[in-house]
Amino acid sequence: MKKEEVELVARNPVAGRDFFITETVEAGLVLQGAEVKSIRARRVHLRDSFARMDGTGITLYNLEISPYAQAGPFAPAPKRPRRLLLHRAQIARLAAQASQSGMTLIPTKLYFKHGYAKIELGVAKGKKVFDKRETIKRRESAREMERALKHRK
Repeated sequence: MKKEEVELVARNPVAGRDFFITETVEAGLVLQGAEVKSIRARRVHLRDSFARMDGTGITLYNLEISPYAQAGPFAPAPKRPRRLLLHRAQIARLAAQASQSGMTLIPTKLYFKHGYAKIELGVAKGKKVFDKRETIKRRESAREMERALKHRK
């Protein structure tokens, strides 16, 4: 059996901090021109991106892929909307979950799998300020426990 080839390109730094992610789905991206070369060069920003149901599919907004230097004047716009490639059943399930109050679709990771650009899309609910503080407290206490165990050895 062949090992899965996954090359992580970018993570969304605010996804885990600002959202409770309930489910994740892998989706393909519809790209134009030299966008794949820009992604391979890691010239991608996921921070403010989000996905929304449009007509019969799901579209990703605000994913910034910087233009490839050698593409010349024909490079596509860096923040253009990009279609996601999903099965019809996945689209229906994600649309139903995202239509609930307070739920949204955000990308968590961008990676290459078997040579194809893939994005991990999460169904998320925004955290309140006190939830964020609680997450930080838990993370810091876990670090302190690790340090204490490390010094004890």
